[in-house]
Amino acid sequence: MAMNYTVIAQSRDEILDPENAPSLTMWPYLIQTSQETLLRTISVYTDKGTSREQARVLYMNTVALTLWRAMGRTPTILLEQHRPPKTALLAFGVPFSE
Repeated sequence: MAMNYTVIAQSRDEILDPENAPSLTMWPYLIQTSQETLLRTISVYTDKGTSREQARVLYMNTVALTLWRAMGRTPTILLEQHRPPKTALLAFGVPFSE
């Protein structure tokens, strides 16, 4: 089974900075870099974390993670998994599909 999503932790301090919110920053970046067509391939989910160090958990597919890094972000990667959990909410892009 392919591991389609990378699980990323964001600390409480990170989530206080709006620049660390994919739902707020990815679309402007796509426009600025003329990559709007990637929107149909990006999938980012979010879920609440369980500690100060992992206050928010992001689930990014490969395209989203590549874009996030191109935006200068250095994610704290926890693991990879096939799909986001059912409790996670779509934050940006398109839903998971097989």
